[in-house]
Amino acid sequence: MKQKRNIITMDEYGRIHFPDATANDIWMSKNELIDLFGVIYPTLKANITAIYKSGVLNEHEVQRCLNLSNGISIDVYALPMIVALSFRLNTLGAYKVREYIIEKLTTNSRNHILFFNVRTHECMNESKYGLN
Repeated sequence: MKQKRNIITMDEYGRIHFPDATANDIWMSKNELIDLFGVIYPTLKANITAIYKSGVLNEHEVQRCLNLSNGISIDVYALPMIVALSFRLNTLGAYKVREYIIEKLTTNSRNHILFFNVRTHECMNESKYGLN
């Protein structure tokens, strides 16, 4: 079974291109992340390790081993890891990804806010907590 995978890219003008895909379809390799964020391999590896060590993300949820047709396998990382890295790194690529994410969150046409606790999976709305 072939896994569908999309990547986030930045063009030569600094514009971020998110694929038209669900969050579950966005998986990027270390080389793709290095290109996106403009960092070197040791920096990327150290930040991924720090994210795992802090407990913010679990390796089994955001990292997979992908077997390529030529017999080589690569590790790929899910969108939550990409977002976490964008908030840890201080590069143009990381800034542009953060900017894109924040723009999407703040220009949503919904008229209410929904909070979701990822640890307990409890859904909280404005009225329940007096945030009106």
